[in-house]
Amino acid sequence: MISFERGNIRAAELFGDFWFNSEPITLRELRGKVALLEFWDYSSVNCLRTQPYVKEWRSKYQEFDLLVIGVHTPQFKFGRDPENVESALRRLEIDYPVVTDNDAVIWTAYSNRIWPTRFLVDRDGFLRYSHQGEGAYDQFERAIQSLLVEVGYHGLLPDLLLPIRVSDYPGAVCFRPTAEIQLGYLRGTLGNAEGYSPESTMLYDDEGFHLDGRMYLKGKWYNEREGVRFDGENGEEGYATLMYEAVEVNSVMGLDGHTPSMVFALQDSKPLTKQNAGVDIRFDDDGRSYILVDSPRLFNIICNAEFGQHALSLKTNSPGLEIYSLSFVTAAIPELLPTN
Repeated sequence: MISFERGNIRAAELFGDFWFNSEPITLRELRGKVALLEFWDYSSVNCLRTQPYVKEWRSKYQEFDLLVIGVHTPQFKFGRDPENVESALRRLEIDYPVVTDNDAVIWTAYSNRIWPTRFLVDRDGFLRYSHQGEGAYDQFERAIQSLLVEVGYHGLLPDLLLPIRVSDYPGAVCFRPTAEIQLGYLRGTLGNAEGYSPESTMLYDDEGFHLDGRMYLKGKWYNEREGVRFDGENGEEGYATLMYEAVEVNSVMGLDGHTPSMVFALQDSKPLTKQNAGVDIRFDDDGRSYILVDSPRLFNIICNAEFGQHALSLKTNSPGLEIYSLSFVTAAIPELLPTN
């Protein structure tokens, strides 16, 4: 967590595109209060894992005049659509003010680099603390309390939140998971020998030799700037396969059109079970595990009991399915958990 010198850096105003759950707010109006600015994207797994803490801080400290404001800076084109953002806010039960930052104007003003990034603004409108990514929740909450004391609260403040996950405990040492895989030709890396052919359809063949952290396609896939889109005819199938190391797997997927896409998921060549299926997995009458992609968002596919190496395969015969990225969640190393 970064601490800024008091009175040194003035917080930039929040000139965004759309406001949800509030009329437009200016930081000048908040003088005398403490503000928490959360830069996030509803399709980012790291942002979604942080959200329970942000919502709980808002609930605990709003009576002390803490104002939480979300700044939604989208990573993908579908995140620019206010209807998609509004739908995500309802699904995630976020009722604090959120401003959309479609052209990353606010993001740039705050020199952000990763999702999520949190800032604390003091009573005089200056930046005092920031944190990038997950973790350090106890330190950040202590920073909230210190700024509330500066405002003038000298009574008993609430106890710090307990960690939600074992990996959130201070001092927890975690496995190194597979890095996020991007699939657009501007920043992605395919394992197929054919590589990318920007803005055109490629017929891919999977030879069966897979390196960790690479996506291997089979079938007809259209190469887009931000992802790949299955471009097969009705009845044809498209495959996406990868080796990974993690405890959980998530994928950002969408659809080109309005017809939901079924995506069957296999781990180690077998259908998922209720013991390792993510929250977005469904099962058909034959016991096959699948995801119903009905809107562009992050889908939780796999949730294993332990960290390990596995193969994930996604299969579809729905033309128009878009895959943007895959992300992987770590776990704490049991032997290295803090004991005090």
